[in-house]
Amino acid sequence: MDRGLRDLKREATAQALAEAAFELTRERGLFGFVTADVVERAGYSRRTFANHFSCKEEAVASVAFGGVDDASAILADLPEDLPLLDALLSVMRDQFTADTLVRMRELMAMARQYPTLEPYVLSVQQRMRHTAQELLGSVAGNRYPAIYVPLLFGAVYGAVMAALEGTLDVHLDGENDATPASMDYASFLDLTFDYLRHGL
Repeated sequence: MDRGLRDLKREATAQALAEAAFELTRERGLFGFVTADVVERAGYSRRTFANHFSCKEEAVASVAFGGVDDASAILADLPEDLPLLDALLSVMRDQFTADTLVRMRELMAMARQYPTLEPYVLSVQQRMRHTAQELLGSVAGNRYPAIYVPLLFGAVYGAVMAALEGTLDVHLDGENDATPASMDYASFLDLTFDYLRHGL
């Protein structure tokens, strides 16, 4: 996926605005700041903000999308004959780090606290899912039956969402609420992919 300098600059600007909105929500709560605070912190104009986002909620939610396209670079460096399951595991280890997942978990908690944020978080999650699945499909090419990529991606995505939502007790580095039954993220990935390879 070749992207020009203009696209990269646009993505960097959007990410800077999203980061500023997310940090302000952390510090002041969603209703404790306005768009002018976001652009001041990020160092851009209100017009630039309007070119990227319709409202501060959309900006806050978009923080989760930052860097997802970088998965294409990870996949490009892998051997072409690497099984798709192993390629996906490499992306999950390198792209979805504990830091990234802590931020996504925090964003989901914000959406529960501020209902006006929830539709934007769901929209970003859907966008992330489609982007990642398309990328995986392009790597798979014609090596697998058409049903394989959506099933594989759906299984992994479902497991990650269960961990983020707390259905599975997965402890992420940087969080203080581990229980004796908690599983760390690396063990969670190993177990998930072991089940996908071998079943129960």
